Amino acid sequence: MSDSTKVTRQELVAIFAVALMAFVGILVETSMNVTFPTLMKTMHVSLDLVQWITTGYLLTVALLMLTSAFLHQRFKNRQLFAVGASLFILGDLICALAPNFWVLLFGRVVQAGCAGLAIPLMFNVILETVPRARLGFYMGLAGLILMIAPASGPTFGGVMVALGSWRWIFWSTLPVEAIILLLGYGAIRQVSEVKRIHFDWSQFGLLAVAFISCTLSVNSMSTAGWLSWQFLGGLGLAIVAILGYLRLSKHSATPLLNLAIFKNPVFAFSFFAYVILQFCNIGINFALPNYAQIVVGAGSLIGGLMLLPGSLITAICQPWFGHLLDAHGARLPILMGNGLFVLAALGFTVLGQHLSIIVILMLYIVFSIGRSMAFSNTMTNGLKEVTMTERADANAIYNTGQQFAGSLGTTILAALMSSVKSGQLSAARETAMGSQLAFGLVLVLGLVNFVLYRFVFKYQVTDK
Repeated sequence: MSDSTKVTRQELVAIFAVALMAFVGILVETSMNVTFPTLMKTMHVSLDLVQWITTGYLLTVALLMLTSAFLHQRFKNRQLFAVGASLFILGDLICALAPNFWVLLFGRVVQAGCAGLAIPLMFNVILETVPRARLGFYMGLAGLILMIAPASGPTFGGVMVALGSWRWIFWSTLPVEAIILLLGYGAIRQVSEVKRIHFDWSQFGLLAVAFISCTLSVNSMSTAGWLSWQFLGGLGLAIVAILGYLRLSKHSATPLLNLAIFKNPVFAFSFFAYVILQFCNIGINFALPNYAQIVVGAGSLIGGLMLLPGSLITAICQPWFGHLLDAHGARLPILMGNGLFVLAALGFTVLGQHLSIIVILMLYIVFSIGRSMAFSNTMTNGLKEVTMTERADANAIYNTGQQFAGSLGTTILAALMSSVKSGQLSAARETAMGSQLAFGLVLVLGLVNFVLYRFVFKYQVTDK
C-alpha cells in the first residue's frame, strides 16, 4: 500500500478504469431482469428457467471469484484487466446475436468472466494503492458500484428495451468496454510481486460442485418441493462437497480460500451480515421489476425506472456513508443503515399484495439508502480486522460470498414469487401472494443482521 497521504493521478486513472469495468460488468447482471416477461413469451420459457439468465451469470462470477486470491498472486493486474475486458466484449457479441435462449445463456456465462475478474481486481488495486486514512472513502466508492450497478441494471435494461429491444443492452455496452480497455491498460501498475504458484483443481472442483448443486437444489423448490429428492439430494451433495473441501484444504499448503480467517469473530460475523445484505439486494432488484410488470401491469420501462430514484440518491450519498465510518467508526452507519433496510422491508411485506408503482418507488428509496449505508461499511469494517497478508484471501471470500448470495437471492425469491399455485386465482394475484412471502423473507433476514452486528461490535475493541 502507498505510504503517501494522497493518491497519484495514474493511480486514480487505474482505479477509475477498473471500477468502471466492474460497474459495467455488474450493470448487465440485472439489466435483463425487466426483459423476463418478454423472453418468457418469445423464447417459450418459464420464470423458473428464464431467471437463470441472471442466476447463471452470478453463479459464474462466484465460481471465478473462488480463484481470485490465486489469480492475484499468479498474474499481473494488467493481464487480469485485459482478459476481463475481452471476455465482456466476446460475451456481448454472443448475447447480442443469440438466436435462442440457450445461446443467450452461454453468452451470459462468457460475459460473467468480466465481473468475476474486475470486482476483486478493483478491491485489490484500492487496497494496494490507497493509504489507510482514505481507505473508508475509496472502499465506499467501490461498495457503491456493488450496490448501484445491480440496482441500475433494471433501469438501464428498461430504457434499452423502450428504445429498441433487449439486444441493445449488449450493443450499447460494447463500445464502452472497448474504451475502458484502452483507458486502463496503460495506467494499471503492479505493486505486489507475482509468483508462480500451483492451482489446486481438486479444491476448486469441490467448491464448484457445492455452489452449483446448492443453486440447483434451491431452484427445484418451486417445482419439486422442499421434501423432493432434487432439493434434499442437491443440498446433501453441496454439504458433502463443502466437507470434502474443508478436509482437503486443511492439509494443503496453498488452500484456495484461507478459511482460517473465519477464526476472527469480527470478520466472520461481518461477512455473514454482508452476504445477507447482498442476497436481499439482488433478490429485491429481481423481484420488484417483475412484480411491477406481472402484478401492477406496468411496462418494462416503468418497471426499470421506478428503481432509478433510489439508485441516484444512494449514489450521491455513498461517499458520505464512507466518511461516516472514517469520522465516527462503523457502529453508527451500519446500525442506522440496517434500521432503514428493515423499515423498508417491513413496508414491502405489509403492503406486499397491494403495492403501486409510487409506493414501490418510495419504499425502494428507503431500502436503497439503508442497504447502501450498511453494505460497504460492513465490508470495510471486516477487512480492517485482517492483516495485510490476509487481505487478498479476505477480499476473495467477501466477493465470492456476495456473488453466490446474489445468485441464491434471485433463485429463492423467484421460487417464492411463483410458489403460489391455486388454480383458481389469476397469475397476477398468485404472483402478488408469492411476492409477499419473498418480502417477508427479506424482513426476517434484516432482523437477523441486527443479531450479527451485535456480535461484531461485542468482539471489536474499536470500530474506527
